[in-house]
Amino acid sequence: MLTRGRLATRTGCNIETIRYYEKIGLMPAPARTASGYRTYSDEHLRRLNFIQRARALGFSGEQIRGLLELTEAGANKTRADVKALTQAHIDEISLKIKDLQKIRKRLSQISSFCDGSSQSASTCPILESLFDDA
Repeated sequence: MLTRGRLATRTGCNIETIRYYEKIGLMPAPARTASGYRTYSDEHLRRLNFIQRARALGFSGEQIRGLLELTEAGANKTRADVKALTQAHIDEISLKIKDLQKIRKRLSQISSFCDGSSQSASTCPILESLFDDA
């Protein structure tokens, strides 16, 4: 059994983040000792590691919830279900990459308008382009 502090130390996860995951239901409520202290099991540790790894891969809280639901006993889900959820995430990331590439291109364009001199920033073409209606 682990305290919340030890769980945080073992996973590198912030204590407040663990509280948040409990609040939104990604982490099940821990057992309590007779004196009211929370105690976390190896399953809590395993689940928190899962959540953190999924977060590192960019999955949202709802997507993580969906992945966790696929692991529940009696869920009767298949690898195809896992693959579909993962593919949907890949598709979202691809769209974000395209959007970021467009942003980068536009920033490069407006950045080229500025000579980087010591003239007043208020007349910088970059700032002026942000005020433009076009």
